[in-house]
Amino acid sequence: MSRCLVTGATGFVGSHVARALVERGDNVRVTVRARSPSEPLAGLDAERVNLPDVTDRRARRHALKGVERVFHVAGTTNLRLGAAEARRVNTEGTRTVLEEALRAGVQRVVHTSSVAAIGPAPAHSALDERAPYPGDLGLPYPDSKHAAEVEALRVGAHGLPVVIVNPAHVFGPGDWGPSSTDVVRRFLLRRIPAYVGGAINIVDVRDVAAGHLLADERRRPGERYVLGNRNYTWDRLFAELAHVSGVDPPAVRVPYPVALALAESAARLPARAPVMPAEVRAAAHWWTYRNGRARRELGWSVRSHEETVRWWMERLGDRVTGTRQPIPLRMAGAAGRAFGDFRGWLSP
Repeated sequence: MSRCLVTGATGFVGSHVARALVERGDNVRVTVRARSPSEPLAGLDAERVNLPDVTDRRARRHALKGVERVFHVAGTTNLRLGAAEARRVNTEGTRTVLEEALRAGVQRVVHTSSVAAIGPAPAHSALDERAPYPGDLGLPYPDSKHAAEVEALRVGAHGLPVVIVNPAHVFGPGDWGPSSTDVVRRFLLRRIPAYVGGAINIVDVRDVAAGHLLADERRRPGERYVLGNRNYTWDRLFAELAHVSGVDPPAVRVPYPVALALAESAARLPARAPVMPAEVRAAAHWWTYRNGRARRELGWSVRSHEETVRWWMERLGDRVTGTRQPIPLRMAGAAGRAFGDFRGWLSP
């Protein structure tokens, strides 16, 4: 039995990693904050340590006492954050955790990165772990996650055994945030009136947690592993969600330049914008990947993600009140299709 520390254990991925470690028989310690939700850790046999801030070194040293393995899952996926805050949480937070883990003599570290740290693929293609990051994307989230990987490898070069896992867009049950499954929640409530072209890779959270444990058990220090499953264009993903739920998919696909201009205009208004320019820019990319290395070297396997829809439908209950998109949106979508495919307009 090993003593493991899981950072970010009240988050979607972190809570599943913590539960998988308990099931493995490990002695688990988790970091929590005062404002963290209680549902993700309900009934979990784990020691809880308060962490006021992700960059708090004194609190980190306390949490790391007697720890043999660290699963650093804490971070933010919020696309609305500015560059400074995203870097503080994702990059500086990783530097703090891993430097203190090195100081504490931790035997193994699994660092939770993201496929976003690899960068987007060219349209209609997919990348793997060997792809070089394309440079500053002007998107705080992927830029900060890539910088966090650089920090992880830097500390690893000083003697800390670090393995990096790169989850794709995570679906599955138990997203109490909500975080990455919020697209399903908004889909079911018909709060996605329109979308741009682009693509995304979807993976079940339970498979991501299993990938963390495999990376710990069969690790190659300094390596990274894509934890992704199926690649979808947005229209294909929405069609599949519609098939499972019975709710109509969004009817209108908006040309990327139009969507970006609308988002930039909305961002200048005093009210909270329904979508920010960074969210439009991110959605229009192709976040599509191959998982061959994780399958070969870790023995990792994947499952369907359909349970996400059913979990959200049960949780939302009577709030899912209709299945059809509003008539004006259906008419706008039909008009757009009548004037031809906008595909050539949609790449950023």
